[in-house]
Amino acid sequence: MRCLGIDYGTKRVGLAHGDEIGVATPLPALTDADEAGRWAKLGEVIKQRRITDLVLGYPYNMDGTVGFKAKEVDAFAAKLKAAFGLPVHLIDETLTSSEAESSIAKKDRRAVRDSGLIDSRAACLILQDYLNQKFPPQITEG
Repeated sequence: MRCLGIDYGTKRVGLAHGDEIGVATPLPALTDADEAGRWAKLGEVIKQRRITDLVLGYPYNMDGTVGFKAKEVDAFAAKLKAAFGLPVHLIDETLTSSEAESSIAKKDRRAVRDSGLIDSRAACLILQDYLNQKFPPQITEG
Protein backbone atom coordinates (compact mmCIF):
# COMPACT_ATOMS: atom_id res chain seq x y z
CA MET A 1 0.00 0.00 0.00
CA ARG A 2 1.41 3.37 -1.07
CA CYS A 3 -0.67 6.42 -0.18
CA LEU A 4 -0.58 9.96 -1.43
CA GLY A 5 -1.99 12.53 0.97
CA ILE A 6 -3.52 15.55 -0.73
CA ASP A 7 -4.42 18.96 0.66
CA TYR A 8 -6.43 20.40 -2.24
CA GLY A 9 -6.37 24.08 -3.05
CA THR A 10 -7.16 26.10 -6.16
CA LYS A 11 -3.66 27.68 -6.17
CA ARG A 12 -1.53 25.05 -4.44
CA VAL A 13 -1.93 21.33 -3.78
CA GLY A 14 -0.04 19.96 -0.79
CA LEU A 15 1.26 16.39 -1.03
CA ALA A 16 2.55 13.76 1.37
CA HIS A 17 3.59 10.11 1.00
CA GLY A 18 3.06 7.18 3.33
CA ASP A 19 2.78 3.40 3.36
CA GLU A 20 2.12 0.47 5.68
CA ILE A 21 5.06 1.53 7.85
CA GLY A 22 2.59 4.14 9.07
CA VAL A 23 4.63 7.33 8.72
CA ALA A 24 3.57 10.26 6.51
CA THR A 25 6.28 12.36 4.89
CA PRO A 26 5.69 15.69 3.14
CA LEU A 27 6.49 16.02 -0.56
CA PRO A 28 6.96 19.21 -2.58
CA ALA A 29 3.61 20.90 -3.21
CA LEU A 30 2.17 21.44 -6.66
CA THR A 31 2.47 25.19 -7.20
CA ASP A 32 2.23 25.63 -10.98
CA ALA A 33 0.24 28.72 -11.94
CA ASP A 34 -2.03 26.78 -14.26
CA GLU A 35 -4.25 23.89 -13.24
CA ALA A 36 -3.14 21.72 -16.18
CA GLY A 37 0.48 21.94 -15.01
CA ARG A 38 -0.47 20.95 -11.45
CA TRP A 39 -2.58 18.07 -12.80
CA ALA A 40 0.27 16.76 -15.00
CA LYS A 41 2.72 16.83 -12.10
CA LEU A 42 0.21 15.07 -9.86
CA GLY A 43 0.01 12.28 -12.43
CA GLU A 44 3.81 12.03 -12.49
CA VAL A 45 3.98 11.71 -8.69
CA ILE A 46 1.29 9.01 -8.69
CA LYS A 47 3.12 7.05 -11.38
CA GLN A 48 6.67 7.49 -10.01
CA ARG A 49 5.69 6.51 -6.47
CA ARG A 50 3.38 3.73 -7.65
CA ILE A 51 0.55 5.10 -5.51
CA THR A 52 -2.26 2.67 -4.67
CA ASP A 53 -4.51 4.95 -2.57
CA LEU A 54 -5.30 8.67 -2.56
CA VAL A 55 -6.10 10.33 0.78
CA LEU A 56 -7.83 13.64 0.29
CA GLY A 57 -8.48 16.22 2.98
CA TYR A 58 -12.19 16.97 3.31
CA PRO A 59 -13.15 20.45 4.56
CA TYR A 60 -15.93 20.12 7.11
CA ASN A 61 -17.16 23.29 8.79
CA MET A 62 -16.35 23.68 12.48
CA ASP A 63 -19.89 22.50 13.33
CA GLY A 64 -19.42 19.31 11.28
CA THR A 65 -21.55 20.43 8.34
CA VAL A 66 -20.45 20.43 4.71
CA GLY A 67 -19.94 23.83 3.05
CA PHE A 68 -19.23 25.17 -0.43
CA LYS A 69 -15.52 24.25 -0.31
CA ALA A 70 -16.47 20.60 0.22
CA LYS A 71 -18.33 20.66 -3.09
CA GLU A 72 -15.07 21.67 -4.82
CA VAL A 73 -13.30 18.80 -3.10
CA ASP A 74 -16.08 16.39 -4.13
CA ALA A 75 -15.55 17.44 -7.76
CA PHE A 76 -11.77 17.05 -7.38
CA ALA A 77 -12.23 13.58 -5.83
CA ALA A 78 -14.43 12.52 -8.75
CA LYS A 79 -11.82 13.80 -11.20
CA LEU A 80 -9.08 11.87 -9.35
CA LYS A 81 -11.09 8.63 -9.49
CA ALA A 82 -11.85 9.07 -13.18
CA ALA A 83 -8.28 9.97 -14.16
CA PHE A 84 -6.31 7.48 -12.07
CA GLY A 85 -8.77 4.72 -11.15
CA LEU A 86 -7.51 4.64 -7.57
CA PRO A 87 -9.51 4.59 -4.35
CA VAL A 88 -9.98 8.07 -2.86
CA HIS A 89 -10.35 8.21 0.93
CA LEU A 90 -11.81 11.44 2.35
CA ILE A 91 -10.38 12.47 5.72
CA ASP A 92 -11.52 15.40 7.88
CA GLU A 93 -8.97 18.19 7.41
CA THR A 94 -10.39 20.54 10.05
CA LEU A 95 -7.64 22.85 11.34
CA THR A 96 -4.80 20.99 9.57
CA SER A 97 -3.67 24.11 7.69
CA SER A 98 -3.72 26.13 10.92
CA GLU A 99 -1.73 23.44 12.70
CA ALA A 100 0.76 23.25 9.83
CA GLU A 101 1.12 27.04 9.73
CA SER A 102 1.67 27.23 13.49
CA SER A 103 4.82 25.10 13.06
CA ILE A 104 6.44 27.94 11.09
CA ALA A 105 7.79 31.10 12.71
CA LYS A 106 5.39 34.04 12.29
CA LYS A 107 8.02 36.16 10.56
CA ASP A 108 8.52 33.45 7.90
CA ARG A 109 4.88 32.55 7.17
CA ARG A 110 4.24 35.03 4.36
CA ALA A 111 7.38 33.99 2.47
CA VAL A 112 6.70 30.29 3.01
CA ARG A 113 3.02 30.35 1.97
CA ASP A 114 3.68 30.57 -1.80
CA SER A 115 6.20 27.72 -1.63
CA GLY A 116 3.46 25.25 -0.69
CA LEU A 117 5.33 24.10 2.43
CA ILE A 118 2.30 24.76 4.65
CA ASP A 119 0.04 22.89 2.20
CA SER A 120 2.32 19.85 2.15
CA ARG A 121 2.58 19.87 5.94
CA ALA A 122 -1.23 19.93 6.07
CA ALA A 123 -1.31 16.99 3.60
CA CYS A 124 1.10 15.18 5.90
CA LEU A 125 -1.24 15.69 8.88
CA ILE A 126 -4.21 14.47 6.83
CA LEU A 127 -2.32 11.39 5.67
CA GLN A 128 -0.95 10.65 9.13
CA ASP A 129 -4.50 10.71 10.51
CA TYR A 130 -5.53 8.16 7.86
CA LEU A 131 -2.49 5.95 8.51
CA ASN A 132 -3.12 6.04 12.27
CA GLN A 133 -6.68 4.82 11.62
CA LYS A 134 -5.50 2.11 9.23
CA PHE A 135 -2.41 1.04 11.20
CA PRO A 136 -2.90 2.06 14.85
CA PRO A 137 0.41 2.67 16.64
CA GLN A 138 1.42 -0.30 18.75
CA ILE A 139 2.23 0.36 22.38
CA THR A 140 4.88 -1.93 23.79
CA GLU A 141 5.55 -2.41 27.44
CA GLY A 142 9.12 -2.36 28.41
